[in-house]
Amino acid sequence: MPFPPIDEQLAIIRRGVEKIVPENELAAKLTKSRDTNTPLRVKYGIDPTGIDVHLGHTVPLRKIRQFQELGHQAVIIIGNYTALVGDPSGRDHARAKRLTADEVEANAQDYLAQVGKVIDLSKAEVHRNGDWFAKMSFADILHLCGKVTIAQLLTRDDFAKRMAAESPIFLHECLYPIMQAWDSVVIKSDIELGGTEQLYSFMLARDLQADAKISQQIGVMSPILVGLDGVRRMGKSLGNYIGISESPFDMMKKFMQVPDGVMRMYFELLTDIPLGEIDTLMAGHPKTAKTTLACAVIGQYHSAAEADAAANRWQQEVGEGALPTDIPTVKLSRSKLVENKAQAARLLVDTGLVSTTSEARRAIAQGGAYFGESKTRLETHDQLITVETGLLLFVGKKKFCRVELLD
Repeated sequence: MPFPPIDEQLAIIRRGVEKIVPENELAAKLTKSRDTNTPLRVKYGIDPTGIDVHLGHTVPLRKIRQFQELGHQAVIIIGNYTALVGDPSGRDHARAKRLTADEVEANAQDYLAQVGKVIDLSKAEVHRNGDWFAKMSFADILHLCGKVTIAQLLTRDDFAKRMAAESPIFLHECLYPIMQAWDSVVIKSDIELGGTEQLYSFMLARDLQADAKISQQIGVMSPILVGLDGVRRMGKSLGNYIGISESPFDMMKKFMQVPDGVMRMYFELLTDIPLGEIDTLMAGHPKTAKTTLACAVIGQYHSAAEADAAANRWQQEVGEGALPTDIPTVKLSRSKLVENKAQAARLLVDTGLVSTTSEARRAIAQGGAYFGESKTRLETHDQLITVETGLLLFVGKKKFCRVELLD
């Protein structure tokens, strides 16, 4: 199949990209590829240090998929040797724990299973950089290190900050960017994908490729996707992420929390919806735009039907206040009741909807606790509630249960 016109390829590649270095070489590289009918080799490296793929991780992965659809060759580097060192990018200290080879390989298998939801692994090359680093002698390593000066390494922002703070920089960490750059030489990459924090390694790879007298790669760098708080980068440790393995409904609930101000970024980085259509959606009602965004993304990792069902369920349960469809049952002993009644605050604690009586009192005082199918608001903490099997209790929008009485 012939490659698309260069202008068409450039428009797709540039979408949602923060920086291309050096950009003036990209059109020429694409033109040569098209003229010679030779796919570009597009590299993306990952250190399998244990990862649950969320939408932030999919930004460069989606770019790989776009290159695949343009007819180019995806090359995934599993850094089973660089993972033993640990990427110093963005770190103000060395990694405390080094992974074993078995841990790295287990993580690699798990990561590839998740990545397969984004890119076409059947058409991608997958390499482990241990395949070449394990064969290098100490003399080979010394020869490679002789191509990079300490002054060059200290231009890295993370190393410079640690030097200024008199924080230790270990020798093995200095090898990391050299190893990453050497990967590009070995697999002869034309394009390398990653974030802007990888610029130093991308440019070092160009120097090593020039020294090896092979074509130099171009760095295509994506912006950092912000999380559900609309400020910090998406991350599991920050609790502001959407995982691609989450259920469609859980993903939908999180999408509806996305601040309006970051929706355009999400549209551009996470979907293929044309930019003009995005402008139209953004000019309309935010809720409609957000639902469209959620369905477009969820449909990539589940199905369009499941995405639509999640949107409908969210509208019924949250948008219209209908009862949830997945209400858990909590068993409650009659011995906790007095004449089949219980005080409101005590009941919320006994059913596990809150942890303490003070938390229950606070929820009731703030008008956030309800009972019954009609979701009648609990008025006071000592309000007596008649408890029967099937009684529904709610605290806020996310905590609810159905009571089952035990004799």
